[in-house]
Amino acid sequence: MRLSSIPLAIAMIALHSTSHAAPPLPAGLEPQPSTPALPPGLGSSNSPNLPTGLTPPPSAPALPSGLNTPPLPGGLAPSTSPGLPTGLNTSPALPSSLNQAGNIAEEEESEYFGLFDKDEPFINISGFWDIRGGVRTQDDPYSDQLSLGETRLQLALQKDVGPFSMNLVTDFLYDAQVDAHHINLNTGKGFIDLREANIAFSPISFLDVKVGRQILTWGTGDLIFINDLFPKDWQAFFIGRDLEYLKAPSDSLKTSFFTDYANLDFVYTPWFDADRGITGEKLSYYNPMLGSLAGQNAVIEPETPSGGEFALRLYKNVGVNELALYGYHGFWKSPQGFNPATGKARYPKMRSLGASIRRPIWKGIANIEVGYYDSYEKSSSSDPFTPNSEARFLIGYEQEIVQNFSIGVQYYVEWMQDYKHYVTGQQQIGAEPLRDEVRHLLTNRLTLMTHQQNVTWSLFTFFSPSDMDAYFRPNIAYKVTDAWMVEAGGNFFVGHKESSFFGQFEKNNNVYGSVRYSF
Repeated sequence: MRLSSIPLAIAMIALHSTSHAAPPLPAGLEPQPSTPALPPGLGSSNSPNLPTGLTPPPSAPALPSGLNTPPLPGGLAPSTSPGLPTGLNTSPALPSSLNQAGNIAEEEESEYFGLFDKDEPFINISGFWDIRGGVRTQDDPYSDQLSLGETRLQLALQKDVGPFSMNLVTDFLYDAQVDAHHINLNTGKGFIDLREANIAFSPISFLDVKVGRQILTWGTGDLIFINDLFPKDWQAFFIGRDLEYLKAPSDSLKTSFFTDYANLDFVYTPWFDADRGITGEKLSYYNPMLGSLAGQNAVIEPETPSGGEFALRLYKNVGVNELALYGYHGFWKSPQGFNPATGKARYPKMRSLGASIRRPIWKGIANIEVGYYDSYEKSSSSDPFTPNSEARFLIGYEQEIVQNFSIGVQYYVEWMQDYKHYVTGQQQIGAEPLRDEVRHLLTNRLTLMTHQQNVTWSLFTFFSPSDMDAYFRPNIAYKVTDAWMVEAGGNFFVGHKESSFFGQFEKNNNVYGSVRYSF
C-alpha cells in the first residue's frame, strides 16, 4: 500500500465508526462535558473522601440488570476489526505489461540459477603452497648434492554448470636445480605442471563421462602396481616430493558404466602417456650400455611412440568380496626396449590381462592381484632389444594392531617368460644377463598416529631377497593446524650390486623436509 493511501484509509475508518453510534446511557450516567474531580476517598491518598452514603459496603451487591456495561454494537466487538472499505483491502493490480515483465524476470532467474546455484560460490578455489628441500647423504659424482629444492603453488578450481563439472588443477613451480624452466606438460618440466583440466558429466543415469587431463588409478597394491598401468612419476617418488605426485596425469577419456550385474570403466588415451621415469637429470642410475652408473653425463631421451592406449576394468562386489578384471593395450610404461639404429631407448608394444580380489579376513583386509604382460612386439624369442613377457603376482594384508597403529605386508613376484631365450639374446650382444628369472619382493608398512592423530609416523620398506637390495622410506608429518603441516623424511637404498633395481640408486640416498600451507 502506498503512503498516500494511509490518510484516506484513516478517514474511511472514522466514517465507518461514527455510523454505528452506541445506545444512550441511563439518566445520570451520561458523560459530562468536563469530568469533575473525584469525591474524597476515591482518589489517591491526597484525594478527598466520598460523601456519606456513597462509600461502598464491605461487599457491594451486583448491579441491577441493564446497568452492566452494554455490549458494543455489531462490528465494534474486540474480537473483530472493522474491515477496510472496498478497494482498500487489496493492492491494485499491476498493468499487464509490468506483470508480464515480472513473470519473464522470474523465469530468467529460475533458468539462471538452474545453471548457477545462487547458494554456492561462483567458483570453488582451493590449493596449497609448499616449500620443500632435500640433500644427499653422500657424494654422487653424477648428480648434484642438492637432491630437492623447490617451491610450489597449487591452485584447484572447480565449477558446476548445470550437469557439467569443470576441474582445473595447476601447479606453479620454481625448481632451484634447473636453469631453464621451459614448459613440457607431458614430462612435468617447467614452471607450470598441469595436473588436471577436465569436464565431467552424466549424459544418462547409468553412465559417467570425464574427458581431459586427469589422475587415474586402480588396483589393490600398496605402492606396487600390476594392473594400474597409468603413468607414474618415479623421480618425484625417490627425491621426496609429496606422495600424491607419484601419480602422473593422463590426457584421457574415461567412461564408467553402472549396471546391476557389474560396473565397467573404460579409459582411452589417444596419445601414449609414459611414466616420468629416471633419466639421469636428478637421479643417477645404472646404464647397461655403459656398464656402469650414469647420471647427468648420460641423460636418457627415449623415443616416444605415436600411438594411443586403452585400459578397462570390470568390477563387482559379491558379498564382502571386491572382484575385478583388467585389460590394457598400449606400450611398456618405461623405456625397456632399445633401438640399435638410433641408439636410443624406446617403449615396446605391450598388452596385459589381470584380476584382483580384496576382502576382510580376520581383523584386517587381504588382497590378491595377478597380471600377465604380453610383450607381443618381440620379433623373436631371443631378441635382446625387446623385453620378454612377464607374469606378476601380489598378495597383501593390512591390519590395525592396536588403536592408531597399523601394519601392512605384501609379497610380490615377477616371473620372466622364456628366460633361456633372454640369456641367449644377451650373450649375442656380449652383455651379461642382469635379471633373474624370478624376482621376489617383500614390503612392510608401519604407521603410528600420536598427539590426537596430528602426528603420523611411518616407515615403508621394500626388500628383495632375490636381488639382495632394499629401499627404506621413513616419514613423519605433523599437522600443526588445519592449514599448516610440516614434514620430514628420507629415501635410503642399499644393494650388493649396482645393477639391481634398488642397488643402482645407492648414491641417491637423501633426506628432505617441507612446510605446507593449505587453503
